[in-house]
Amino acid sequence: MDRYGLIGHPIGHSLSPRLFKAAYNGKHPYDLIETSDFEKAWKRFLDGYRAINVTAPFKTDAFARADWKSPECERCGATNLCLNTPEGVKAYNSDYMAVEAILRETGGRSVAVIGFGGAGKAALAAAEGLGLQTGLYRHAELAERKVSADVVVYTLPRAVEGIEKIECAHLLEANYKDPCMTWHEGYIPGTRWHLFQAVLGYAIMTGEQPDAEAMRRAYP
Repeated sequence: MDRYGLIGHPIGHSLSPRLFKAAYNGKHPYDLIETSDFEKAWKRFLDGYRAINVTAPFKTDAFARADWKSPECERCGATNLCLNTPEGVKAYNSDYMAVEAILRETGGRSVAVIGFGGAGKAALAAAEGLGLQTGLYRHAELAERKVSADVVVYTLPRAVEGIEKIECAHLLEANYKDPCMTWHEGYIPGTRWHLFQAVLGYAIMTGEQPDAEAMRRAYP
């Protein structure tokens, strides 16, 4: 039986097992492979899993180890999804695909990305891939610089000084568990991003189309 899982640390809070179970009605096993040691996590993947999701802090490590990278993955320099195949490990980035789809829906022409971890890299690459005007802001800059764009993608894990000065029509937040930007009138929740990337990613991982509606209902 094919096995699937998630590597990263910490990941005990992850909704991925719940979503994966809903996606395929419990047909496929999905494990949390939690360790701060990338080498141990990677070995477990190679030894016993068909595919894995990858989260912090391993997105760039997994990208570097992959034998083949999809075009969007190359643009990001990070991966959140790896397949174990006879030809080697293949890496993809469904965060890129999800942000690209959401940005298309907003119709915005300028995008400001706040934070430059794995999610921030994917968001910036997706905006650049669409030919949009882009800006990148690290958390320390928010207290000193005004952020203004049609769309702001907030990828920091918590609120920081200066967020009240953000000006935009749409604000997409990556954090779906403990969001801090829900006060914005143009708010797009992280659950939407998470669901988009999960639906797209699970199809790549399994070769089977997941039940997107069942996945949506699985969110608490």
